[in-house]
Amino acid sequence: MKSLAFRLLPFLLLPASAANAKDEWPQWRGPTGQGHALDATDLPVEWSETKNVAWKTPVPGRGHSSPVISDDRIWLTTALETPASEAAAAERLKTNTGDQPLVLLAEVRLQAISFDRETGEIDRTLDLLTVKDPQWVHALNSYATPTPILEDGRLYAHFGSFGTVCVDLRSGDIVWKNADPSLQVMHENGPGSTAVLWRDRLIFHLDGSDRQLVAALDKNTGKIAWTRERSGAMRENPQQRKSYATPLIVEVNGKAQLVSPGADWLYGYDPADGRELWKIAYGELGFSNVPRPVAGDGMLFLSTGFGKTEIQAFRLKADGSPELAWREKKGAPRMPSPLLAGAELFFVSDNGILSCLDAKTGEVRYQERLGGNFSASPLLADGKLYLFSREGIATVLNPGPKFEKLGENTLDAGHFASVSAVEHALYIRTEKALYRIEKP
Repeated sequence: MKSLAFRLLPFLLLPASAANAKDEWPQWRGPTGQGHALDATDLPVEWSETKNVAWKTPVPGRGHSSPVISDDRIWLTTALETPASEAAAAERLKTNTGDQPLVLLAEVRLQAISFDRETGEIDRTLDLLTVKDPQWVHALNSYATPTPILEDGRLYAHFGSFGTVCVDLRSGDIVWKNADPSLQVMHENGPGSTAVLWRDRLIFHLDGSDRQLVAALDKNTGKIAWTRERSGAMRENPQQRKSYATPLIVEVNGKAQLVSPGADWLYGYDPADGRELWKIAYGELGFSNVPRPVAGDGMLFLSTGFGKTEIQAFRLKADGSPELAWREKKGAPRMPSPLLAGAELFFVSDNGILSCLDAKTGEVRYQERLGGNFSASPLLADGKLYLFSREGIATVLNPGPKFEKLGENTLDAGHFASVSAVEHALYIRTEKALYRIEKP
């Protein structure tokens, strides 16, 4: 189908992990980082607790990281929480500058869990970090929200200010751990930004209410390779300085750059040394960014996050800097990332309005209310568009310029984590369990 032919290169530079065939779903949003399952086929459009479930395994703890898959193993991260006492929670909340529903703990244990891909059995649990009196998180967030990355037999697990850990998957040993105090910020709502791999750099955002920077570690040693403070002017309100977005590596005319959304500004950095290449203001209030940008066919698309939320589309000029092409305010998401499928850009708002726009012009093809609330980012797999709500409902659509629903499916817990798709199966993490959804 011609409309599904997405053209990512030469504008997208795939992370090193995407080039390794055995790492089938190596990072958040799949091999390209943009929500595309490249090789999945014959996926189901119908499932329930009793239909097309190959296996279901309860997941201990709480977390919103997505499953990553390599060979016969599935990995995800989770947080085992020890609640703070009422008195301790009240004392710590005196320093909170916001008014959001929060979770406060006395201790959190951050783990990586391995599942057997065929049976769903948990075959390994690794303790990565233990944090006493950790920063609070938003009630819609978790302490294990950033998705880990798989590459060449290693797992890289990033937990924001709490630290970053590299694990040897064969032995289960920790190769290195970095909890450098210079890489700590006040997240306010907990860690959210997932790291990205580029060559020997593991790069992540640290956009807190107190300070805002981007950092890179040497993936082999865990030592700091570079840090770069944000240069754009920040708002007076500290709550409007924070961000939780994940960067995207793009390549323009043979040169790689890190496309990096922060509060009120979109930045471009050289991933090798963190040198700022360009920055552009949203022109409207935008903060607490969660959606990851997507790119293709010379265009870049992003949501500006909370505030005066809108989708902005940019043409990438010859020097790699963006030029605003169009903007759309209606139905723009604050949490789910957009998805580019051929000539169309799809996005679902947090309150369940699905939009399909012409990617080049911004012309609205349709807007339909799905209902429910959304945090997970959409998935394009096997020629179908999958969308997952916090109420546990999955909607399957034909990703064309006209609205065509193919199925609607319900599981017994909500979807916060984005879904992975490999071969003939969907791997779905709900608030309670990990599922392998597949036709018998």
